Amino acid sequence: MSKATALKQTLKTLLLSLLLIAPLNAVSSSKKIAITQFIDHVAADEVRRGVIEELAKKGFKDGENLTITFENAQGNAGTAGQIARKFIGLNPDVIVAITTPSAQAIVKAAGQGAIPIVFSAVTNPIEAGLVSSLAHPEGNVTGVMDAPPIKEQIAFLKKILPEAKTVGILYNPGDNGSVASLEVIRAEAKAQGLTLVEATPFKSSDIQTAFLALVGKVDAVYVPLDNMIVSAMKSVSALALKHNLPLFVADSGSVEAGAFACLGYSYLQAGHKTGEIVGEILNGKSPSEIAIASPGRTDIFINQNALEKLGLSLPEAVRIGAHFY
Repeated sequence: MSKATALKQTLKTLLLSLLLIAPLNAVSSSKKIAITQFIDHVAADEVRRGVIEELAKKGFKDGENLTITFENAQGNAGTAGQIARKFIGLNPDVIVAITTPSAQAIVKAAGQGAIPIVFSAVTNPIEAGLVSSLAHPEGNVTGVMDAPPIKEQIAFLKKILPEAKTVGILYNPGDNGSVASLEVIRAEAKAQGLTLVEATPFKSSDIQTAFLALVGKVDAVYVPLDNMIVSAMKSVSALALKHNLPLFVADSGSVEAGAFACLGYSYLQAGHKTGEIVGEILNGKSPSEIAIASPGRTDIFINQNALEKLGLSLPEAVRIGAHFY
């Protein structure tokens, strides 16, 4: 065999070896994440969309080099626990838990396990028992919190309705997110000269009755970060418009679902922030090295249909800076 022929044969063998190895490398570099959320509502759905979009920007594309498993507990705590145990058994590279109940279920199921957990749309991760420090979370848990800017939200309500004296607050006493905000809501309302009237449905079928108990007693209604109420926002919004009550909310997603107004975070933006953290972990960073984040800046969100039906006018500064649905 001539030297030229031998060289060609060697190169051919090398090329064949590289072609065989490449698919193996592609498989080995593929990542798996599991995403769970507690219930269907616009804010949680926007978080999930933002996570997937941000990961794609960072080169982790579903169906290519990333496999995504998604489960929704549909508002059932028992189902959330089952999903959590299933996800731990799948042993993905990262588990993403959207909203407090799902995050609590995942952390409880994981115990002292090593699977990285990234939560999102959690109002108070310390009070929820997810981490012991915002700046230095220890172990395998980190994420994005969405504690609403309550002082600014109450001031925003008064800016839109300067004559308002009494505000109804609709919340589920069994929702940790709502309960965690209550003390601040009560204090800020009092400090800003507002009287609160509380209505507390314990289950979805109680929401209409609870809302009607506010009619005739309040000038506006405020809904905090409450999974049960937010998941029923289309019905709550319809009730508010029927009784000519401006409905202010803590989450921007509820404005898209029909609520009148919100000064708060974009949940798509929160999802992108969550996706950034997941990307860092997929690239080798430990959750314990990543401080708890917030979605970023606040914006004003207005539902145009509600604005027109309520017959309200917005201050020019609010109108110019608002996002309209």
